[in-house]
Amino acid sequence: MLSLKAFLVPVLLMTLWLANAAAEGAFGPQGAEGEPNRAQAWLVPSPDPKVASHAVLFRPPGDGPFRLAVIAHASTENVLLRGQMPQPQYRPLASLLVARGFAVLVPERPGHGATGGQYLEDQRGCDEADYAHSGRATAEEISTALTYLRGQPFIRHDGALVVGHSAGGWGALALANADPAEVSSIIVFAAGRGGHANGFPNQICAPHALVAAAGEFAHGARVPVSWLVAANDSYFSPDFSRKLADAFRAGGGKVDFRVLPAYDGEGHWMAETENGVKFAASELDRALKGPSPPPSARARKP
Repeated sequence: MLSLKAFLVPVLLMTLWLANAAAEGAFGPQGAEGEPNRAQAWLVPSPDPKVASHAVLFRPPGDGPFRLAVIAHASTENVLLRGQMPQPQYRPLASLLVARGFAVLVPERPGHGATGGQYLEDQRGCDEADYAHSGRATAEEISTALTYLRGQPFIRHDGALVVGHSAGGWGALALANADPAEVSSIIVFAAGRGGHANGFPNQICAPHALVAAAGEFAHGARVPVSWLVAANDSYFSPDFSRKLADAFRAGGGKVDFRVLPAYDGEGHWMAETENGVKFAASELDRALKGPSPPPSARARKP
């Protein structure tokens, strides 16, 4: 059994490292704000103490405090493509959220692009993929960035939103057991991992394992999930996505599953494009009209 000392020492060392790194300016804004939506490069902590995640932060006018939205990007098991990934920005999606009062953070997770470092969310192959591991690793990366931003004076402590796309959506599902006072809702676009197995559309690595992990993520879930998928998604089809959502619901999660009409040539990338976000805007607004905590003693005061 792990001793209390063995548990606390690494936690203490991580806390001290984060404090020192922040004091030395390793985290935070990396340049001036730009347009649109006060776009600004940031560095934020990751679960790997040697790696700071590159990120883009968007904000409404004013000083806040604003509710926070974190957008979790898609990924790939191809190490070369991951290394060449440009900074994810999701500008159209961020613009929609900024217009609705959110400050929006888009962090690039370890193992990707300029962030670099170890790929913590490896699903460990295709035939025997460990989707529970990969999803929880992604969730930890999202949560680390979210926790850091909640410490900023312009961010509220309550009512955060997590939006995930593909592998990012899979990680967002693993956050459904968060404190609903801190994370009030989750929206996922085509959540999953292992799509396009061996490069073939409509083929998924170990689909049974993906369904089982969706049920695991729902244990203790308290945050409602809105699940969106386009009719022509060739990574995670509506029929298969519904199986995932049903497994999540059967495991105790609260999920509102919606199929959107076919979008462009490949619906999987809807969340990344301006027309795709316009296409999904009504469903996004419906999801955002869920329980929204009013300003309270839990909110960050100016």
